[in-house]
Amino acid sequence: MLTVLKPSVSVDSKMNNRASSVLWNLRQFSTLVPTSRTVRLYPLGFCRPKNVYSNWNPGNLLLNNFDNRMQSSVRYLFQDALIFKSGDDDFQTKGINTVPVLIVYRLLCPRRLSFDSEQSPVSDNGLKKINFHLEASNEDVLTKKTKPTPVNYRKLSQECNSLSDVLDTYSEAPTFPSSNYFSAMWTIAKKMSNDQKHFEKQLMFNHPAFTQLCEQMMREAKIMHFDHLLFSLHAMVKLGIPQNTLLVQTLLRVVQERINECDEKCLSVLSTVLEALEPCKNVDVLRAGLRILVDQQIWKIERVFTLQAVMKCIGKDAPIALKRKLEMKALRELDRFSILNSQRMFEVLAAMNHRSIILLNECSKMVIGNIHGCPFKILINILQSCRDLRYRNLDLFKGIADYVATTFDIWKLKQVLFLLILFENLGFRHTGLMDLFMKKVVDEPGFLNMKSIVSILHVYSSLNHFYKCQAQEFLDIVASALTGHLHHIPSENLLSAVCAFCLMNHFPLALINQLLQKDIINELLTSGAVERNVHKLRILTTCLKLDDAPYHKAIDLALPLLPSTPSHPNPKVAEVLRSLLGAGHFSENVQLPHNYHIDFEIRMDTNRSQVLSLSDVDVVTSATDIQRVAVLCVPRSTYCLGSTHPRGFLAMKMRHLKVMGFYVILVNNWEMEKLEMKDAVTLLKSEIYSTEAPPTADVNFQSTC
Repeated sequence: MLTVLKPSVSVDSKMNNRASSVLWNLRQFSTLVPTSRTVRLYPLGFCRPKNVYSNWNPGNLLLNNFDNRMQSSVRYLFQDALIFKSGDDDFQTKGINTVPVLIVYRLLCPRRLSFDSEQSPVSDNGLKKINFHLEASNEDVLTKKTKPTPVNYRKLSQECNSLSDVLDTYSEAPTFPSSNYFSAMWTIAKKMSNDQKHFEKQLMFNHPAFTQLCEQMMREAKIMHFDHLLFSLHAMVKLGIPQNTLLVQTLLRVVQERINECDEKCLSVLSTVLEALEPCKNVDVLRAGLRILVDQQIWKIERVFTLQAVMKCIGKDAPIALKRKLEMKALRELDRFSILNSQRMFEVLAAMNHRSIILLNECSKMVIGNIHGCPFKILINILQSCRDLRYRNLDLFKGIADYVATTFDIWKLKQVLFLLILFENLGFRHTGLMDLFMKKVVDEPGFLNMKSIVSILHVYSSLNHFYKCQAQEFLDIVASALTGHLHHIPSENLLSAVCAFCLMNHFPLALINQLLQKDIINELLTSGAVERNVHKLRILTTCLKLDDAPYHKAIDLALPLLPSTPSHPNPKVAEVLRSLLGAGHFSENVQLPHNYHIDFEIRMDTNRSQVLSLSDVDVVTSATDIQRVAVLCVPRSTYCLGSTHPRGFLAMKMRHLKVMGFYVILVNNWEMEKLEMKDAVTLLKSEIYSTEAPPTADVNFQSTC
């Protein structure tokens, strides 16, 4: 509540001296005092200052000296408002009480202005002689009666049990600043369960004092402390107040105007707020302003938490120069990183889409060394961030998987499955953890639902992991569980599950018969991801024809042709084969039935001791006298991370090529590029003329017994 101090006009001969004393005192605070303001007095006891440009008159000459001294970062408090009025007691406005105000910030001005000084320098500039008689005792009494005690949001959150209680307290005695009420409501709400929080929010929106509180917040936005403004905006966003409301948009505009007031604490809060908001015009402008501010103040940031909050907020489309500057700042602070800072850095770099290998490697070491007790949510965030950043660290993944396998009994199966899904996204196969999970599925199949079954089949077929000790039992249990959902499983999920079974060389007839019904096939070919569905249906038909499947019905699916991907065999491998075998002894870019393709084909005798030229093959009358050799040039992604274990589709292709009579040779592209020509020739020669038995058809069944 503003305290209005009424000046009395005297004709005393000492008045000139006192007026001059006032001028001298005001000059001492001229850098702290804003321009002349008109203050609108509202019934709730707070006000909003408004800059005005009044005509010159001797009465406000005292104020005119401050017109050019406005500082945008100065904060204002109402407790120390000195109100100057004209001689009469009536405010000269239409329906609104306005008074010119000089506001002095108490923290910047530790001493009060003294108006009863005995110094009496004479001023003869035509000003009216003004005398201020301030009685300390009267001021204290008036202040106690009219100024309410500001509410503390921590105390308020402890005294109130619900959001409505806070609003009830506000309606009884509104105080400045209103931000404390929003902060108190969010402090209470974040301790509630989701259901209770939803119910309390509905009561909050319907509370009669809520609209009044929002209106007060908009009026106070330009004059409250900047950190209070940001905390209240953060609370509003967390409380679920819609972003497109006038309240939120008004505060966003005010934050834009006052962004130069940001200190390190405000930078952290503002970054957190922007991260929670959806893109819109005001948010985009504010984010752009934050980037400029961060670019200027980056080397002044002291707290690692603030640095990470800013990095996470600036966005993926931030200038690369700013991202690198933030990376350099983070590298400088590495010695100060806590365990939580290291764990959080993965998510931070993913949010700004900046893959800093040095930072990620150093943080990985910290995570591995302190993996025990790491929460599930942190592990998920780390793996998701590694996937988004395309960061592959075998030691990090192995450390996480070893920790989960060691403490397997304390985890829920759904949690372990979620981790396995992320490991599959990263191409990482941890045999110990996957074996434990398979055993658990066999022992406790009750937790399986439709969604989890489809995910399990995808993970194990993609990583080509099959625990032979319980292979058939595991597949039968999963197939039986999925059959129970047969009549309400979506068509695409059914197709994905059957395709995964085919990759693992297992063919549950009930699922296959359901999938091959005409209405389901038509649905798959006309809706959803048609191209992906066609690809999976081709895998199904190929497996039913080439593998030892118990399905004996004729398969006649009219599948549309997919656009062929241009194939370019590895030129270095072609050069090595020409040097080793000579021209005319191998074929390039060979297309086979069932939509299979191989990079090179070599034809040899059955002992694989002699390469036959293409012309000699025509002389041989019996196909049993020829061994066909398929040379496949494969990238690193066709193997599980850090191993030569083929993933699902490569394993299936190798199995089918053997059925078609081929011996398969895998050439790793990344290794071939590193070798000199002489070494490459030696490597391929040892592979082609090898006396080892060819790979077995069940290459995808990896035994771990």
